[in-house]
Amino acid sequence: MFTKNYFKIAARQLMKQKMYSAIKIGGFALGIAACLLIALFIRDELSYDRSYPNADRIYRLAHEYDDNGKAGMSVFCPAPLAGVLKTHFPEVEKSGRIMASPLFEGAGSNQMKKEEGGQSIYEEGFAYADQDVLDIFGIHMVYGDATHALDEPNTMVLSRRKADKYFPGENPVGKIIYLNNNRKNPYKIGGVMDDFPSNSHLQFDFLLTMKGKELWPGEQTYWVTTNYRIYVLLKPGTDIAGFESKLTSINKQYLLPSLTAEGFKDANRMVASNIFHVEPVKSIHLAADRDGLQHGDMRFVWLFGGIAFFILFIACINFINLATAKSASRAREVGLRKVIGSYRIDLIRQFLAESLLFSVLSFALALVVAWLLLPYFNSLTSKSLVFPWTAWWLAPVLLVSSVIVGILAGLYPSFYLSSFKPIQVLKGQLSLGSKNAGLRSFLVVFQFTTSIVLIIGTIIIYTQVQYILHKKTGFDKDQVLLIQGTNAMGEEIRTFKKELQRLPQVRDASIGDYLPIDGTKRDGNYFFKEGRTNIDDHVSGQFWVVDEDYLPTMGMRLVDGRNFSRQMATDTQAIIINQSLATRLNLGDHPVGKRITNGDGIRTVIGVVENFDFETVHGREGIEGVSMILGISPSIVSVKLNSADMKSVIPAITGVWKKFVPDQPIRYTFMDEGFAKMYEDVQRMGKIFTSFAVLAIIIACLGLFALSAFMAEQRSKEIGIRKVLGASIAGITSMMAKDFVRLVFISILIATPVAWWAMSKWLQDFSYRVPISGWVFVAAGGAAILIAILTVSFQSVKAATANPVESLRGEG
Repeated sequence: MFTKNYFKIAARQLMKQKMYSAIKIGGFALGIAACLLIALFIRDELSYDRSYPNADRIYRLAHEYDDNGKAGMSVFCPAPLAGVLKTHFPEVEKSGRIMASPLFEGAGSNQMKKEEGGQSIYEEGFAYADQDVLDIFGIHMVYGDATHALDEPNTMVLSRRKADKYFPGENPVGKIIYLNNNRKNPYKIGGVMDDFPSNSHLQFDFLLTMKGKELWPGEQTYWVTTNYRIYVLLKPGTDIAGFESKLTSINKQYLLPSLTAEGFKDANRMVASNIFHVEPVKSIHLAADRDGLQHGDMRFVWLFGGIAFFILFIACINFINLATAKSASRAREVGLRKVIGSYRIDLIRQFLAESLLFSVLSFALALVVAWLLLPYFNSLTSKSLVFPWTAWWLAPVLLVSSVIVGILAGLYPSFYLSSFKPIQVLKGQLSLGSKNAGLRSFLVVFQFTTSIVLIIGTIIIYTQVQYILHKKTGFDKDQVLLIQGTNAMGEEIRTFKKELQRLPQVRDASIGDYLPIDGTKRDGNYFFKEGRTNIDDHVSGQFWVVDEDYLPTMGMRLVDGRNFSRQMATDTQAIIINQSLATRLNLGDHPVGKRITNGDGIRTVIGVVENFDFETVHGREGIEGVSMILGISPSIVSVKLNSADMKSVIPAITGVWKKFVPDQPIRYTFMDEGFAKMYEDVQRMGKIFTSFAVLAIIIACLGLFALSAFMAEQRSKEIGIRKVLGASIAGITSMMAKDFVRLVFISILIATPVAWWAMSKWLQDFSYRVPISGWVFVAAGGAAILIAILTVSFQSVKAATANPVESLRGEG
């Protein structure tokens, strides 16, 4: 189809118009580089949990529920359910549980120490698991027997990377590990497993056996609490819909009797709303976050895919715009070639060859650009993507893509340019490059509409993030230092806290790991007024263990009643609640003195604290109820500082720490950092919008710059005549710019309702949100106009200051 001669001529054209070629290739390359990076992201997101030997047969149990009219979906199940699935459902080949909640000792994070001694080292990634979990996922063992690695009580399995860290070059099976300096409960290493791949939703380095483990006495046969994620390996050919329908028998046979025995008045309603489902393991990563693990988001995949399409489309628009803008300079070439016998199909092939050459060069440059931008893109998306340089499919995919994109981008210019009639061209009656500009105007409008939508989205996301981070939260997150791993101190933790309180830089301190930021303990409970357990519907809320200094350290305000006091013996049966829980329990205007229960004793309300945020403000309605009892939850000590001078504060606190735990380095974070981390996903979306808005504007401006250059070239004689007749430079510049500014105004009119609708939908996911103000649209529109004027002005001023003699020479 294409001969060598076509590409020779294409190469000459490329060298003949260097600026035109550079802009064409550069704009194309930027768009393609963005698409390559996004393609890597989407490929990674869609590859999760596909490497297990039996991935097609692995499912996770989930269930719908209705909590007093609040519908939801949970993946947390009762402890005995896994055993019932294995023994009563023939479709189930294996079933196993994972429990990673930091609410229970051992799960989440621990201080880890070898039996041989050495420093106690902080590690994360601990979870309790059944032996069957290793079998279900087909986890390969580096050392040890995969079929028995977690068979015995108090055994654990390490990942390869942790085994190399603690036992380099040796087989650690049978070695002893102590967690949190607890020598009464040592763990024996039962095996070393391969690291979970980065594209697995399971990211654990330590699996502790569930064999012989009870979170509390009787917990393993208790159906009312839900703490476990249950995975099943179904037998080949299982009818999923039929299996799910059979799961409803669990409600009547096990769940209803347990709820009734506990005295739940609404047991029948709770069971009726409890509908079991199974989730394919391959879909977990992109499903809604129901398990507290790191998740992807299908909305991000669609968003990225949409952005890639629009950016590539904008780059193709540049190509078409620039090719048709040059129609006048290519018209004589077309006319002469037709006169000497060229067929239209030959001209179409010629122009397509030029398009293919530009496309191949753009793809080559795009690879380099994408490789250079990959570290930034990884930081933007919180990924560790790498280019698959050695993959067999990379070169063929890129080559085929470059051909497809080149042909698609070149089709219209090829047919358009080859359609010129030689008689009209050679008589000088054709000047389509500047006159028939309807299509180019439409394409410029499309480019700037996309750019303006992205600019508006960026501004709104930024203002929403700032609003969230600086709104009133109900507690004071500033200058609160969180010292972690303090449970290693044992009984001395109270003394440690008192010594911290004596430091002049410290205002107050509190022992407790139930904090209003992510990554700390949560304990959901059902609450009732005293004597109403069998009468009222339950009220859901949090049940936190705090000490007497928790409220002043957190800066929380009591709106009624008093704080806890160690001097009052009755406070061991007291409870402080937030306004939300008081309202939901209908405790009236003065809740202090009322008595409530969560099934574990009756407690007297001694105080009501102002509502405070402790979960992200998107994806939920209002603030959940919270209760607090007096006690010790010793993993974290929070320190409210008097001074912002960290140079003196940190050494002073570290000095106190070393008195109590000399063999363990101090670990600390700041609460405001933890609060900001809760909204990393929103901040990341803002950075993504900003980056792609800048990219879209650069590509659009490259096209506009080249387009204005060619328009100035086409109108050079008109500009020369105007200058001879006395036109000013400002007047000529204004004349050249006004057409482009008019197109940007049209873009603003189109982009405004589109952006308003899209961002209104996005903001609906937040309990607290900023209003969409008119200044956002004015600012985005003004920025677009300014960018367009600056882009066009360079060529306009250049044309206006040119010597008119040069442009008018040859006329007459």
